[in-house]
Amino acid sequence: MSLFIRPRRLPDTTEGGADRDGGPAASEETAGGTPPVVAPPGWFGWRHRWPRTARGVTVGTTVLAGALVLFALLVPNRVERLEVSAFVRLPAEGILLATLLLALPSRWRRIAAVVSGVLLGLLTVLKFVDMGFYQVLARPFDLVLDWILLDDATDFVRESFGRGGQVLAVAGVIALFVALLVLMTLATVRLTGLMVRHRPVAVRTTLVLGVAWITCVTLGVQVTGVPVATKGTAEMLGNRVEQVRAGLRDARVFEKEAAVDAFADTPPDQLFTGLRGKDVLFTFIESYGRVAIDDPAMAGPVDAALKDGTRRLEDAGFASRSGWLESPVTGAGSWLAHSTFLSGLWIKNQQRYRSLTTSDRMTLTKYFRKAGGWRTVGIVPGVRRAWPEGEFFGLDHIYDSEHLGYHGPYFSWTPVPDQFSLEAFERLEHGEADREPIMAEIILASSHNPWSPVARMIDWDDLGDGSVFHGIKKEGTDPKEVWKDPEKVRTEYRRAIEYSLSSLTGWVERYGDENTVLVFLGDHQPVPTVTAGSTSRDVPVTIVAKDPEVLDRVADWNWTDGLKPAPDAPRWAMDEFRDRFMTAYGPRGGGSAAPAP
Repeated sequence: MSLFIRPRRLPDTTEGGADRDGGPAASEETAGGTPPVVAPPGWFGWRHRWPRTARGVTVGTTVLAGALVLFALLVPNRVERLEVSAFVRLPAEGILLATLLLALPSRWRRIAAVVSGVLLGLLTVLKFVDMGFYQVLARPFDLVLDWILLDDATDFVRESFGRGGQVLAVAGVIALFVALLVLMTLATVRLTGLMVRHRPVAVRTTLVLGVAWITCVTLGVQVTGVPVATKGTAEMLGNRVEQVRAGLRDARVFEKEAAVDAFADTPPDQLFTGLRGKDVLFTFIESYGRVAIDDPAMAGPVDAALKDGTRRLEDAGFASRSGWLESPVTGAGSWLAHSTFLSGLWIKNQQRYRSLTTSDRMTLTKYFRKAGGWRTVGIVPGVRRAWPEGEFFGLDHIYDSEHLGYHGPYFSWTPVPDQFSLEAFERLEHGEADREPIMAEIILASSHNPWSPVARMIDWDDLGDGSVFHGIKKEGTDPKEVWKDPEKVRTEYRRAIEYSLSSLTGWVERYGDENTVLVFLGDHQPVPTVTAGSTSRDVPVTIVAKDPEVLDRVADWNWTDGLKPAPDAPRWAMDEFRDRFMTAYGPRGGGSAAPAP
């Protein structure tokens, strides 16, 4: 009688000695010659217990892996481009990556799969960061110059939504970052294993996709206006490499620009001869951009506020002229605009700002100090911590949010309402008896994003220590609710601009005199949610004075009468203002000033 022994079925293996479930392949025998114990496939052998479920999980996981990789390759880096058509495309990068992985030998293939997964994860993170930057700054993230802005972003979240909101936001960002790197790497490794196990099919599929991509490019095939064949990721990375190169070159370019100063050798007694004895106030209105005046949805109320301000100032004996300046930034970056306006240099990024504030470049404020005859002060309610750069601007004294005497609430990001800031300036400096003329840099912050809640005008005599604003804040809107609807955001922005304008014109009407010279302007346009696709970086700029000789000196600027610049009023780059202003109010001024150097 023959003895038949049923042979033991060995597990199928894949490349690298792994069985179908990803575990190590069993050997024929152990070192002692005894039959090996085969580990049950899957966790606790669940794949054998529920084979259909196991197959569904395997297929589903593979499909999700493919979708994740395609998402990384096809997702745009701008929110407004997140459409279905953006994902119905053939990415050249994916086809080339598949070809590379199939061509590499086993050892290098595993390394390439892991590295590719990590890079795809980082690429996806960069695209998400770009989305945020486009939503706020209308430009992509700069890999060289923008890292410091991430810290500013966390501060903004804390100041707008509290410490809890900041912790949740930071924790969410970190979790998303780690998850993207891990999941993208696992997805790439899984798809690589699938291609290797089915090499003939994978090779044919890659070849067909490559031919299809070339055909679509040649014929210009599109779906709803979007090309089917794309190499957008490669183009994005190419642009980013060029951006890095430009950032590294920019330091040398800026050094040459900063070395030129047309007034560096001007004697002190020849500076601002047309403003001697005047109080000169350079006032920035946060986010006061051209959109507030030109956008049909805002133009009516803002136009009414500007006309009312013009009329009230005229009744008080003041005249005004207005034009346009092009800001170096949009959406945010106020300090870059302020330093551009004051230094006469185009400060478009943080690298230039650092170079400027560590140099001996003369600013408008420094030139007033050099000229003598003015006390130079800063009213900067948006500053809530050490500001070493403040010393660079040549101010004798700086009043930040902690030194204005305000005991009211924050209005979201804004520490001090504009009306109170201006009243504090009157109490601390302008209203002092027997004082010398003042040159002040005043930054009005009530129109700072997120514009909710917004303060409202009250009687100047009722301001007190600001406690009255507790009740006013309760009447305002909730930023979390406002930001769910872009139209509500735009409405609150418009109301904030009206409040800032009313505060400023109200102060001039109440406290201004024949020696008051006010220059006020916006620092930049608001975020794209408000500008609604506008690419303009224009901001209004206005000069107000009671003494007619002050405005006579800028007669050749051809600015518009009143607080509202005409659509075709002159438009200069913001860095041109310093030299034009110093020329107009120097010895050669008086209506026949030569063009600025």
